[in-house]
Amino acid sequence: MTLLASKPAAAPARAPQRAPYWTMRRRDELAGWLMVTPQLAGIVAFVIVPLGLVVWYSLHEWNVLAGTFDFVGGANYEQLTSDPRLGPALRATGLFSVGLVVLNLSLALFLAVLLNQKLRGTVVFRTLFFSPVVVTLVAWTIVWGFLLQDNGGVNGFLQQLGIDGPNWLRGESTAMISVIVVQLFKGVGLNMVLFLAALQGVPAELYEAARIDGASAWARFRRVTVPLISPTILLTSILTVVGSLQVFAQIAVLTQGGPGTSTTVLVYYLYQQAFQFHHFGYGATISLLLFVIVLALTVLQWRMRRRWVFHES
Repeated sequence: MTLLASKPAAAPARAPQRAPYWTMRRRDELAGWLMVTPQLAGIVAFVIVPLGLVVWYSLHEWNVLAGTFDFVGGANYEQLTSDPRLGPALRATGLFSVGLVVLNLSLALFLAVLLNQKLRGTVVFRTLFFSPVVVTLVAWTIVWGFLLQDNGGVNGFLQQLGIDGPNWLRGESTAMISVIVVQLFKGVGLNMVLFLAALQGVPAELYEAARIDGASAWARFRRVTVPLISPTILLTSILTVVGSLQVFAQIAVLTQGGPGTSTTVLVYYLYQQAFQFHHFGYGATISLLLFVIVLALTVLQWRMRRRWVFHES
């Protein structure tokens, strides 16, 4: 009897294994989203939603005292184009912003250059100019309000020099200057520290090479220092411009927008319309105008960076 060799049974076909869902890539993406979620939630809650509400309020006339909330469409925007007090407020805002930005950046860069020389007493000098940055804004402004009074400390010092000082906060030609100077000394220390950090990052070899080539001190500053710290100049410029357009506490404490309307900047005019005259709809419209101005100036500075900021293509 012939024995036939039996063939082994064929193994059952295995089902293709499914790739695991939680791959390393998906875990990294989830971790990234979890890390940015608090920031995104804050942007939505404190930027996007309030901005949308401001747009909604600008289309209404909201009288809190009467308890009315009426849809008026574009009436507030029409009032904005014919408001006789808006022009002086814009001029005061422009004057304050230009004066503060130019003086702040110039003085901050000058002080940073001096501190970068590593002379004796620079620590005390740096502390003296930076300490106002950490002082409460309202407290700083109140102190300066006493100093700038007609019989205050500034005029008392001038009298010792034989000079009869003006009433700084009540003169149309001196009130704006006073507010600019108060804010200048309040915030110049921050830009000074930023410029000083940028200056300390400039390689000393570049200065030495320029000196060997016969470049003067001014040429070294213009051809070496300024290009290398230009990113910091851009940063401080944007921060200072935006901050100058949002000034309020100094005006409210020192001048209340006076004398007349000489120091009534746009933010203070917004406050008057919304919280003094209870025109919340029109106040929301003015705030949108301020938002557009800040956005336009910021975008303009950012677009111009390619022409003068070093390392930008």
